[in-house]
Amino acid sequence: QVQLVESGGGLVQAGGSLRLSCAASGRTYTTYALGWFRQAPGREREFVSGVTWSGSNTYYADSVRGRFTISGDNAKNTVYLQMNSLKPEDTAVYYCAASSVDLRTGYNYWGQGTQVTVSS
Repeated sequence: QVQLVESGGGLVQAGGSLRLSCAASGRTYTTYALGWFRQAPGREREFVSGVTWSGSNTYYADSVRGRFTISGDNAKNTVYLQMNSLKPEDTAVYYCAASSVDLRTGYNYWGQGTQVTVSS
């Protein structure tokens, strides 16, 4: 089992920034990648960004590329999502997830989620 705990969500005005953190514990040695997903009311869950545990590969959705940056601190078993130039459409619950398979698939461990609200 891998446990994931997110933090850093909140309310911010459009154009502002937030940094989300996700602390992983448990059997982290089974983790191939960590990712961030988001889900807004009435919308499907979206894969926002991911990073391999080694840090060698990253993924960004087109909707956030150039505005969001994912990074990791292996010593702290923590992954971060720096979100800049936030837009109201970024409003969602953001979930951290862990995959033991691949950067793009196989996410089977999930955090509880943190709310991000961007006001216009």
